[in-house]
Amino acid sequence: MRSSRPPRLKCVLLGALLMIGAASSEAQPAVKQVLMLQSFDRGILVVDQFTGDFRVGLDQRAGSAVNVVQVVVGPTGFVGAPEDAVVDYIRSSFAGHPPPDLIVTVAGPAAVFARRHRQQLFPGTPLLFASVDRHWLVDAPLGDNESAVAVDNDFPRLIDGVLRVLPDTRQVFMVVGSGELGRFWHRKLETDFTRFRDRVRFIWSEDLSLEDILDRCASLPSHSAIVYLSFGADAKGGAYADAQVLADLHAKANAPLFGMLSPLLGHGIVGGSMLSVEDLSRNTADVASRILNGTPPSSLRVPPLRAGLPTFDWRELQRWGIPESRLPPGSAVKFRSPSLWDEYELPVLAAIALLAFQSLLILRLLYERRARQRAEIESRQNLALAADANRRETMSALATSIGHELAQPLSVVTLNAQALQRMVAARQVPPDEMGEILAAIKAGAFLASQILDRHRAMLRSRQLQKKPIDLRAVIDVSFSLLAHDMRTRQIEASLEPSSTPCVIDGDPVLLQQVLLNLVRNAMDALAEIPPSRRRITIRDTVKTSTVEVSVSDTGTGLPADIIDRLFTPFVTTKSNGLGIGLTIVQSIVDAHGGTINASRNPEGGATFTVTLPRSPLSLNTAQGVRS
Repeated sequence: MRSSRPPRLKCVLLGALLMIGAASSEAQPAVKQVLMLQSFDRGILVVDQFTGDFRVGLDQRAGSAVNVVQVVVGPTGFVGAPEDAVVDYIRSSFAGHPPPDLIVTVAGPAAVFARRHRQQLFPGTPLLFASVDRHWLVDAPLGDNESAVAVDNDFPRLIDGVLRVLPDTRQVFMVVGSGELGRFWHRKLETDFTRFRDRVRFIWSEDLSLEDILDRCASLPSHSAIVYLSFGADAKGGAYADAQVLADLHAKANAPLFGMLSPLLGHGIVGGSMLSVEDLSRNTADVASRILNGTPPSSLRVPPLRAGLPTFDWRELQRWGIPESRLPPGSAVKFRSPSLWDEYELPVLAAIALLAFQSLLILRLLYERRARQRAEIESRQNLALAADANRRETMSALATSIGHELAQPLSVVTLNAQALQRMVAARQVPPDEMGEILAAIKAGAFLASQILDRHRAMLRSRQLQKKPIDLRAVIDVSFSLLAHDMRTRQIEASLEPSSTPCVIDGDPVLLQQVLLNLVRNAMDALAEIPPSRRRITIRDTVKTSTVEVSVSDTGTGLPADIIDRLFTPFVTTKSNGLGIGLTIVQSIVDAHGGTINASRNPEGGATFTVTLPRSPLSLNTAQGVRS
């Protein structure tokens, strides 16, 4: 707070004279002198921004050096000094020097001062009224040596904006400074606000101290709003900066605060149709530079600047719960808190890209997994079909053996039937001989039936059905199926069984297929070997928890380049082989929880060894025998 004090005119005059003297002593002939008459001392946001922007803009546009001398002629300048003394001070500042090249007034009180003392203040110097509401200039037209860059403060439009965003508003508290400025706006706006009389009640603050204003704003009734015009000084004469007054109002007021001058946005006001001080200072600097460069002021008539785009403070909208849907179309909203996207755009984009990549990768893996499962299912189906085809191909190759096996029991049946028929025809059928003949016929038929069932089981397409079986019986059946074929090929075969029971959990038909494949491969390997050296040996070895069955031959052996790939599909040593037999064998052995491997014999030929786990039943029996 800056309170009113006794005049210190002599000290102020001395300081200003020293400043002018120093400036004039250093000035070059080309330096333009501008006398700026200000209505307020520092602290008025609008005036401070306008003055700063104007001086920068003037330096950029003038084309030559400019020296600006600022003098506050309003109520906060020469406090208590009569206006004539202020005029004398200004004139004495230029005593002995050329008059200023341009006089610029800032705001209404300075414009009134300059018009009142135009004849005493360098009447031949061009005068530019700046940053002044047009209503301050309506009493008299501009002279030939005068120009103005005025504004048209449309405060009724501001009230329309308040009622748009707060349609229930019933009372508006008008914050305006005391003195000439406050009285001017009170008189002016009471007339302009006539159309709101039936809807809104206006309360004015020019007769209140700042403390009273804050108290009133803290206890306003509901459906109230506050409009901030300007301040300067309160009813007690205390001078206050806008920033301080706005901060205090923002902290204590129980109603939203509105304004229409752009420098106020960001200091607690909700917003409204903003009058751009930036545009005002730029227009003023342009007109001032043209006057300094010789353009007659009377030819520079600039339309008053009006409020432009409605602009609002997002923080205040949030504070007072004002939805953005109530704002006028095309409104700008500033000071919006950055969203997650605004604040972390790059990390969010990176995270989204990473998630997208991971999602695509997961989808790709799921697709590959499904494709692999589908391929595995198809592979198992194809393998089952191949195994079935392999069994059928094996049985086709054993057709001669089947015929040979069936020939013996069928011959017995036929001969016995013929003998019985002759005995019946001769009516010589001893009862004991008839019984023997019928028993022989029955035995032969049963044997033929077993042979057919055994081969039918080999042809039946089936899945794994485990049960405790004697592996040696499977070996015997397999050997018997191939016995005739081996005799035809002049192959010597031998079985070397273990003395320990070979009980495992398995499927006898599928295991029979394993042995048939291995023995037939051994037989094919002996095709180019002399008959005297053709031998196949089948051994079974019972160990603690496993049973090993090996098929060895004295054939051509296994090439070194494929021994590690024997069980891979379509790998074969036969010129007319498909290469799926050993793959099927391995799949059956794997399904029984066993392993199979191949090795070359030192003396020639190859050995295939199948290792299968023993049945728990067999292990328990063996443990009982040992105990």
